[in-house]
Order: sequence, then structure tokens, then C-alpha cells
Amino acid sequence: MRLGTSSPLSHSSPQEWVMKHKALGLGAVNFHLSYEDDETLIDEYVKEARNNDLVIAEVGVWRNTLDLNEAARKETMKYAVGQLELADRIGSRCCVNIIGARGPRWDGAYKENFTKETWELAVRTIQQIIDEVNPKNTWFTIESMPWMFPTGPDEYLKLLESVDRDRFAVHMDVFNWITTPRRYFFHEEFISECFEKLGKHIKSCHLKGVKMEDDYTLFFRETSVEDGGINTKHLIETGLSFDKNMPFIIEHLHTDEQYLNSVAHIKSLMTL
Repeated sequence: MRLGTSSPLSHSSPQEWVMKHKALGLGAVNFHLSYEDDETLIDEYVKEARNNDLVIAEVGVWRNTLDLNEAARKETMKYAVGQLELADRIGSRCCVNIIGARGPRWDGAYKENFTKETWELAVRTIQQIIDEVNPKNTWFTIESMPWMFPTGPDEYLKLLESVDRDRFAVHMDVFNWITTPRRYFFHEEFISECFEKLGKHIKSCHLKGVKMEDDYTLFFRETSVEDGGINTKHLIETGLSFDKNMPFIIEHLHTDEQYLNSVAHIKSLMTL
């Protein structure tokens, strides 16, 4: 298992960065620098990761390439291309973004997120990013999200077909797809379905937790891995059955201590 955290952990040098990850027994890292950073510094981090068998799982974009403001969208597209170029140069498993939102919040929930026009624009946008870079050593991926395309494994298969690029693949955050009571209560079956349909395309996975609250009306709360209602061991074992080097990246915690607690919890699960 290639476990990692979305936090670079507090550090003062590439050497300390690697030391902290290795001390925790981690096998994957997210690359926290961008293409706009100093190339020498980027190369130092990459060299340290490679020399210490740390897989660079993800280079993130995390900007809205479907921005309603065309000037802002143009700048975001430039950044996405730069990040994909960086991912390709350093051999990251993937470059990842969300598909985008048609409203003021970059990752927000809007009715317009689900129109035919948005789907077509998203497909063209992904194609444009990949075609401009023509990557050879990485894949461009879209993280699954609760309130935008793609909303499930079948829709992601349709997106793969529509984009029709060899270097377009899948980033799996199955927790963001736990959006109904049925998916929550039968999440093991849903996880298995996601991997059966998409497993050969998945380049990296996120780890966190989801808890369905008992209060009205329906509400799902994101949690740490250890506080959620999802069978994390089943998720990891299913992912590893498709790729024994699959990265699993713990995300959305607030402190290094919280990340360390989640790492310890996951390691204890996998040794049972």
C-alpha cells in the first residue's frame, strides 16, 4: 500500500520532508510545489522522493476551468496546463482537478453544473488541456465530486469515452460519491462497483470518512477516516486488488497531529 497525506507535513527542506514521510512508513506523497516555483527546488524534492522510494501520487490543479468569467477561465486553463506539464516532467502518477462549477464558488453546487452544455464544455476543456501538453509520463484526471459531473462510475465511463484521450484517467474519491442513503448503507457494494468499472483507469485515491447524520433533513458530514461510517479496509483492499502500488492519500485534516492519528489508524486496520 502506498499511503500518503495531502499535507506536506511541517518541514524546512526537501530532506526533512522525505525524512518525516519515511519515519511514518508512508510510501506516497502529494507534490506541494507548482510549476511556478523554482525549478531547482522542484528538482531537489523530486530527487529526494525518488531516492527514498516515495511515489509522487498527485500534482493538483484545484481551480475552476469552467469559470463563468472568460478572463479568469483563461488564466485557470494556463495554470492547469502548467500543472500537467509539471506532473509529466516529474513523473507524477496523475495531475488532478475537479471538472469545474458554473457559479461563483470554484467547487460549488449549481443547477447549471448538470446541463448538456456544461458536459460538452467540460469534455472540450479536458481535451484542450491534454492536447496542449501531450503528456507521456502522467495522466490528467478528474476527482469525483458530490454535485458535479461525473456523479457515479457509469457517468465516469461515459466521460472517459467522450474525452477519448489515452492520457485521460480516473482519480477516485469514492467518499464524494456517497450521496444517498443506499450508497451509504451499502457502501461496500458501491465501492466494489466503482473499482470493477473504473479500476484499470484509477491512478490515485483519496482517504477520509463520511458520516450520515440522524437529523432531518438528509445530511452527510465529511470526517476523518477513523470517525466515518465507511469500511476503509474494504476500500483499500479493493483498490490494491487492481494495483498493488495504488496511492491512498489522506486529506482534509487541519493539523499534522490529525494526519498522524489517521496514519496510525489506517496502519492498525491493515495489520488486523
